[in-house]
Parts: sequence; structure tokens; C-alpha cells
Amino acid sequence: MEKFLNAHFCSKDETVFAGTHLIIDIWDGQHLGNIAVIEQAFSNAITDVGATLLHMHFHHFGPEQGVSGVAVLQESHISIHSWPEVGYAAIDIFLCGNLDPLKAVAAFKAAFETDNVGLSEFRRGIIG
Repeated sequence: MEKFLNAHFCSKDETVFAGTHLIIDIWDGQHLGNIAVIEQAFSNAITDVGATLLHMHFHHFGPEQGVSGVAVLQESHISIHSWPEVGYAAIDIFLCGNLDPLKAVAAFKAAFETDNVGLSEFRRGIIG
């Protein structure tokens, strides 16, 4: 078990696992086609969780269309796929170790000007 903890796994409630995967559903969101707003939301979220950015890339599908993008982190990743025409975005945050992805939610709620947010949290790589 010690080898996993030395490999940046974490331990909570007597369970050892690689990290926490948070699925965020944004509904009634604003600015979901604006790469500048999305990039700033990612930067704020990364700061809020205490992660280390390695690379960020976003692709805009055209005027009034969505954005797909990812921030590759030293601790894993954050990704987004947005549908501004219906006010929806799917955001995934996977953080290894003891970082808490829930600390990122406020940055996305603020950037997209909505409180209509669904959350699902999973522990990844459970070993015991």
C-alpha cells in the first residue's frame, strides 16, 4: 500500500485511490462559446484547486457554436465540451492525490453565470 501513496495516490476513509473525478453539468450557462471566458475560468479553477498547469488548448467550432478544450495538469486534467445554443457544458476534472476538484466549481459557476449545476463525483483507481 505504501508504494501507491508514494506514487501520489491518496487515502480517505480507509480507501486508497488514484484521485477524484468530478463530472460537472452546467445548465443555463452564459459565455459558453467564448474561449477567453472559458480559458479564464480554467485558470481560476486551476488556481483554486492548487494544481499545476502544463498546457491548455481550446477549439472553437465556429460563430455561435461550441468549444472543446483541455487543460493538461501535472495532477491530471480538466476538459470542457460546450453547446452555447442550449446553455449547456460538460466539464470533467480529474485530480490525482489529495487535491479537491470541488474547489473548482465556484470558478465555473461565476464564469458561466449560473447556479444550475449538476455534480457527480467518483474515486478513480481504488485499490483498498
